[in-house]
Amino acid sequence: MSAIKSIAVLTSGGDSQGMNAAVRAVVRSGLFHGLEVFGVQRGYQGLLNNDIRPMDLRSVGDIIQRGGTILQTARCKEFMTPEGQQKAADVLRERGIDGLVVIGGDGSYHGANKLSKLGIKTMGLPGTIDNDIPFTDFTIGFDTAVSIVVDAINKLRDTMTSHERSSIVEVMGRHCGDIALYAGLASGAETILVPEVPIDLDAISGRMYENFQSGKRHSIVVVAEGAGNVNEIAEGIAKRNGIDARVTVLGHIQRGGCPTHNDRILASRLGDFAVRKLMEGETAKGCGIVNGELTVTDLDKIISSKKPFNMEMYNLASRLSQ
Repeated sequence: MSAIKSIAVLTSGGDSQGMNAAVRAVVRSGLFHGLEVFGVQRGYQGLLNNDIRPMDLRSVGDIIQRGGTILQTARCKEFMTPEGQQKAADVLRERGIDGLVVIGGDGSYHGANKLSKLGIKTMGLPGTIDNDIPFTDFTIGFDTAVSIVVDAINKLRDTMTSHERSSIVEVMGRHCGDIALYAGLASGAETILVPEVPIDLDAISGRMYENFQSGKRHSIVVVAEGAGNVNEIAEGIAKRNGIDARVTVLGHIQRGGCPTHNDRILASRLGDFAVRKLMEGETAKGCGIVNGELTVTDLDKIISSKKPFNMEMYNLASRLSQ
């Protein structure tokens, strides 16, 4: 084990369900191993402001089931500069903090990597609903977000069937279509549109028309926000086949609510794993889960890679949507 005596944990970027479970795991695992543990309020902004507080067992009591993050999160332009990054590293050293666990997405990982270059021992946890972090099968919050979307589509399908309409549902996913893909497959959507696959409105509209002609009385189209303008897509479909298309934008509701048991367990496993890896002397790593096994990957490799899209699952959804 290394000579680490104290660690801090922060949450950064967009919140995701399960972040609190991850914070709880980091704090309680650290305390279990005899470390002094601190919580940084409001992400990297709080780090620059020295808004760092000691954490004990009671600090993380009754939070495993809560959405959001008790440590809060904020964007920080100052931290994007070399001067801001140096200031953050200096604050950690002045507070006697040996290691830092960063819970967040791609931008948060970039920040953790910058601090590691300045001599701070860092470990990243994938906290984002988008599931867009490479070298991990799933990110903290993704399972909950998909469940929320599936529940919403179930409700929309009831009313769309009653009125014989198509429903165009926009979900989050600017650069990664995983929420749309998993939720679309799980809810039996007729069409799934993602940034990774070009859109063919003629084919989509034609298939929808054929389905209605054969007796189908509703259609669900799931659109990842990065696939295109959802209102233009709806107008384009209606213009081509004459079927009334109603748009529903789920927005930030996908980030709220209690995390599923899958996200709570994943966050707990990863949080404890990050602490143990820091104690073993690891740094500049991102923790993940691959085929059920916990893994660590160099942050340099993670932030310079792109997560591959699961075309096999996408094709499966297409085959089953007839």
